[in-house]
Amino acid sequence: MKSITVFCGSSTGTESIFMEQAFQLGKTLGENNIGLVYGGAKVGLMGAVADGALSAGGVVTGVIPDFLRSKEIAHTGLTELLIVDSMHTRKMKMNELCEGVITLPGGYGTMEEFFEMLTWAQLGLHKKPIGILNTNGYYDAMITLVQTMVDNGFLKEVNQEMILISDDIDTLLGKMKNYVPPAVGKWIKKDEV
Repeated sequence: MKSITVFCGSSTGTESIFMEQAFQLGKTLGENNIGLVYGGAKVGLMGAVADGALSAGGVVTGVIPDFLRSKEIAHTGLTELLIVDSMHTRKMKMNELCEGVITLPGGYGTMEEFFEMLTWAQLGLHKKPIGILNTNGYYDAMITLVQTMVDNGFLKEVNQEMILISDDIDTLLGKMKNYVPPAVGKWIKKDEV
């Protein structure tokens, strides 16, 4: 993989391990010549992952809507900062620029980004690996909820298996490199959209 989009919070969280692992993920990407694509902010886990990649000489592309840039949260030390007109355009651009996705802890925005990318994969609109770096068990409850979806017939097991999960960066990257997407999307193919 040449580039990975990272979705994560603009807050630091309650435990120092969240910032530490975000920085380490960025650093690992930089050390492995994997470009980082992320939301362009200098705050919270977003800033930490960017700073980690930059500390290792990595290429970092931020994608930020103009209304957030104007609030002075844009990271000014990136390789490239792309300014877009909306949150939706931001997601589309981040998808275009990456070959895989990793989700770190975050709030509503992070969840929305993660689930939209996952839904696009389920529908066959892309075949990129989607990983969760489950720092400090942050996503344990969500993983249980996804199992409940399968158990109650609202999600196929093959689609559950699209979520690659680890609390270890190298293990997660290994799973992503070896990912084989489901052979069939849920209902449609990309050329039908």
